[in-house]
Amino acid sequence: MEGDTLDNALVKRLLIQTFVWLVFQGALLFVAAGTLAWAAAWLWLAEWAVLGSWVGLWLARTDPGLLAERLAPFAQREQAGWDRIFMMAVAVGWCAWLCLIGIDAIRFRWSHVPFWLGVCGAVGIFASLYSMRAVFAANSYAAPVVKIQRERGHTVTDSGPYAYVRHPMYAFAIPLLAGTPLMLGSWWGLACVPLMVAGIGWRAVREERVLATELPGYRAYMERVKYRFVPGVW
Repeated sequence: MEGDTLDNALVKRLLIQTFVWLVFQGALLFVAAGTLAWAAAWLWLAEWAVLGSWVGLWLARTDPGLLAERLAPFAQREQAGWDRIFMMAVAVGWCAWLCLIGIDAIRFRWSHVPFWLGVCGAVGIFASLYSMRAVFAANSYAAPVVKIQRERGHTVTDSGPYAYVRHPMYAFAIPLLAGTPLMLGSWWGLACVPLMVAGIGWRAVREERVLATELPGYRAYMERVKYRFVPGVW
């Protein structure tokens, strides 16, 4: 899947969508906070911009098909109906979560998160986004929606992090979810994280039902790799 040239149209689409996403997330945070004078939020956006662009440009060169899948809408015709509803709920919940963090951390200053924990949060976000490259390198079918990509020759992936857990992308997302409210300084935001992790755990179980039914070899993979998120735990 290694490519020698970049698809300029795909790269342009990546950069535009990244920019729009950053502007929208920034607007949610700063409007909720009631000020632009929030250094942690600017650093959070910068971290996303640098790491997200780095991974995206790497994908544009090595696996443009996967990048195209990841830039596709969150609601698709081939997608399971329950997953469409789930993704809509995630989009609404994520926006509400960022607003809560802005209100808590800056507007009313209910929370007082120590600086060192904020640094730990930034490190967790870095580790999460950096680790996603290993997921994408191992699994060319790591689309953001639950569907079987028959047109791309969808097969079971059991290499890289998939040799240890069945859903490494979800596992790597946990440090990002915990790191965001810590970096931005919101205990109330952190209190929402267990519910968010429970949500992706529910999705993982439903996703496995689809894969076990429709993707040849996935049941055998589930027998070989016993854990979903954390080896020895779940």
